Amino acid sequence: MPSSSSRELDWLYSSQVFGIKLGLEGTQRLLKACGVAQAPEGCRVIHVAGSNGKGSSCAFAESIARASGYRTGFFSSPHLIRFNERIRVGGEMIADADVNRLIRKLRVLTEDWESKPTFFEYVFALAMIYFSEQGCNLLILETGLGGRLDATNAIDKDIALLAPITFEHTQYLGDTLTAIASEKAGIIHRGVQVISSPQEAEVEKVIDARCAKFGCQLEQIQQPISDKALGLYGAHQSWNAALALAGIEQIARLTGHELKPEHIELGLASTCWPGRYERCLSPAGAPLILDGAHNPHAMHVLKETWQSEHGEQRCNCIFAASADKELGEMVTILSPIVKQWILPPVNSPRIMPAAELAELIEGDTIMPESLGEALDGATRDETTLVCGSFFLLGELAALMEESPYRSTQQ
Repeated sequence: MPSSSSRELDWLYSSQVFGIKLGLEGTQRLLKACGVAQAPEGCRVIHVAGSNGKGSSCAFAESIARASGYRTGFFSSPHLIRFNERIRVGGEMIADADVNRLIRKLRVLTEDWESKPTFFEYVFALAMIYFSEQGCNLLILETGLGGRLDATNAIDKDIALLAPITFEHTQYLGDTLTAIASEKAGIIHRGVQVISSPQEAEVEKVIDARCAKFGCQLEQIQQPISDKALGLYGAHQSWNAALALAGIEQIARLTGHELKPEHIELGLASTCWPGRYERCLSPAGAPLILDGAHNPHAMHVLKETWQSEHGEQRCNCIFAASADKELGEMVTILSPIVKQWILPPVNSPRIMPAAELAELIEGDTIMPESLGEALDGATRDETTLVCGSFFLLGELAALMEESPYRSTQQ
């Protein structure tokens, strides 16, 4: 298992001091210098944007494609526990030795640059070099933030998938749904096949206009997958699976590849994507559900999924969230299924301190001194829900695995 711990990674993580710089000029410069300004010849690209479900859609698409015989490269963010999760070939995480080797290459390449790349630009360049080395013939790229100015948008793509778009990252993407949708739909370029999940009317209008501007064919997902077993739980995942399958079917048409029913079924059923209504046991054997819901739309989906499984039963909820989220609304949405809020400290500067978070909650709250103490309080006789932030999920998962953990802000 990759360890995600080295001097090279220390250097890479230090590049976060340069912050988030939305724009493609820096990424394009870095990719060109690395000789990977585009995907390798003959390699197809699926690019995925959205607010909720884009990671799950990517995971379904990668699993179906791999089951069908494609050599897949999968780029995602953020990671839960270890950096290596962000870059996978054929379903396998990049090895530590390759991470360290490629970081050294990037460090030497850019050591004299006056304007240094950002952390995310370095990571994406590292991924593209590795995918080229590994002979991938299909890349699945998940946007990091937004779409139009996201580093992943520097690469030409064949298919643009749009998962549900809602309010998020308003400080970067705009404070209206139209503005946010415009940024997300910015992955649509001329000559690209566009496939979208059902969207709000305001978002649909933006997507339609972008497709018309660039002469792109738009396919709208009309129904979820209901007749096949899925590796991810929840009614919403059947829509994510439908979006992913439509993308792979389009790739198969472009490449003349035979997509067999058994490959589709295997890919859907074997899809794994941690932190999405993930059932697991604590070291003491207490049942847990880990879910990365971190905005109001995702909280609605989480509440509905819990109620479909547990009815009117309420849970103890280990909860933490970033201070820049719509915390009051998130808490209000989730409150009907929570009998006690457990607010532990989380090692991230973005997380709202537990004492401040408690002021937003009307229900019963406790504030353990550590995440370990919160986990120790989970009992075998009822399921504990853990949600609100991927920083929380990553730190807790690492604690349970007794693995080193270091979060990133990107």
